Order: sequence, then structure tokens, then C-alpha cells
Amino acid sequence: MSENTVKTGTLHLADTDLYYEVRGSGPWLALLGAPMEAAAFTPLAELLATNHTVLTMDPRGVAGSQLADPETDSSPELRAADLARVLEELKVDTLALFGSSGGAVTTLAFAEAYPDRVHTVIAHEPPLVELLADREQQRVGTEQIITAFKEQGSLAAWTEFFRVAGLELPPEVMEQMFGGEQSAEQLAEHRHFFLHEMKATTHWQPNLQGLREGGTRIMVGLGEESVGQLCDRTSQALAAGLDADLVSFAGDHTGFVDHPEAFAERLNEVLAGQ
Repeated sequence: MSENTVKTGTLHLADTDLYYEVRGSGPWLALLGAPMEAAAFTPLAELLATNHTVLTMDPRGVAGSQLADPETDSSPELRAADLARVLEELKVDTLALFGSSGGAVTTLAFAEAYPDRVHTVIAHEPPLVELLADREQQRVGTEQIITAFKEQGSLAAWTEFFRVAGLELPPEVMEQMFGGEQSAEQLAEHRHFFLHEMKATTHWQPNLQGLREGGTRIMVGLGEESVGQLCDRTSQALAAGLDADLVSFAGDHTGFVDHPEAFAERLNEVLAGQ
């Protein structure tokens, strides 16, 4: 497969479709997001495909991975099982995993459930608030975000979400991104995230001892510009709990989107053990 060739496929399960893309050649590497879809990883995947076979996929309930029942919840365990089904379809035995945000939580759930199928995990800024000393306050924040969505809609919910996460965007940018008329697809994806995915992801509790003893090489990624943000704290807490390396990457929470070249260079170094 040449680096310019992209194989696409959709696996049809009873409860969800699973859309995926494969590009490049070399050792297998999956790039996972949640709620970010495969398209968000395309620039990074293209760069990594020069020396890896790169798998990207839409997580259940997002874009091409539509649920049979839109009101179904999405947990890290379910997304890990989805990845396992796609790997079976592609006849992949073992691979490396890179996940960002909710996708980082998916990689950890996969390492717990399928330790013999993953040799390396890079969990980039997983929002695991249960690892924090102020977890009770974080639980309150989660409920406030959900209430904002139910009572006021997407813009209010995303505004509260960004506040809790310690991310700052000007009000006019928030309005442009999440205000005004939204398509049915956008509204459905926001509903899925706020009502059926966010809480199960951010309040997931990893089995730290099991992950430490599971045989998978696990590293925690953190953006150079994420200082003071919620995922700065959660990433450091996870690295401490796993006694794992904390690896610095370009940018902040979405550094792989904003700085794909620098991000790919660093990820290649990490995968090579440098």
C-alpha cells in the first residue's frame, strides 16, 4: 500500500457501524480520538504513514460510526471492544496505540482488556478526573455541563465544558463554533457526547496496578502549552499512578491538529524508544 492510498471500510455490528481508514505501510499504529473522528487525525496519519500502517476510525456515535439506537451510551470499554472488532476484521495481531483525550482513555481500556494485543500505548492528555484530589468538585462540574446542555443547548454546554477544562476561547469564537443554526448531524453528535459519552469517559477509573503489571509499554503524553489546564493535572496524575514516562508533545490538547509535523516527529521518536 503506498502512502497516498487510503483504504476505507465500515464494519456493521448489531448496535453500531464502525467506519475506519487504513493508510501507509510498516508496523501497525492506531490513532484514536473521542469524540474526535478519523478526519481530525488525517494530517498526522499521512505523515506517520511513511513508516507505519496507520489505522484511524470514527468512534461509535460519531460521523460514519452511527449507532442503531442514538440514545446508547458510549463507554471506554465499548470503544475498546469496537477497536478489537476492527482489528479482527483487518487481521491485525498486535499494534501500538496513540489516543488523545477520550481516545487516550480508550487506549487504556484496550490495554486492560486486551494486553496481549497492544505492545505500546501513548495516552495523550486523558481527562481522567477520578485520579485528582478534587474529584468531587470535578463530578459537580460534569453535572453542570450536562445540565447546561439539557437546559440551554450546545453553546452553553461547550462554554461550561471549556471553563471546567481550563481552556480559553474568545466568546466570538465560541459563538462561531457552537452557536447559531446547527445541522441535524452536529446536534446529534453534541447530544451523544454530552449525554452519552462524556461522563463515562472522564469518570472512568483505570486499574493502575493491572496496567503497571500488564506488560504493555505505557507512556503519557502532555502538550507543551497545556500548563494549568485540567488535562495537565490528569496526565501528571496518571503518569504518577502508573510510574510511567511523561512525554512532551507540541501544542496543547489538540496539538496533533495544530502542529502535525512536529507532533509526528515526536511520536516517531517515542515509538522508536528515543
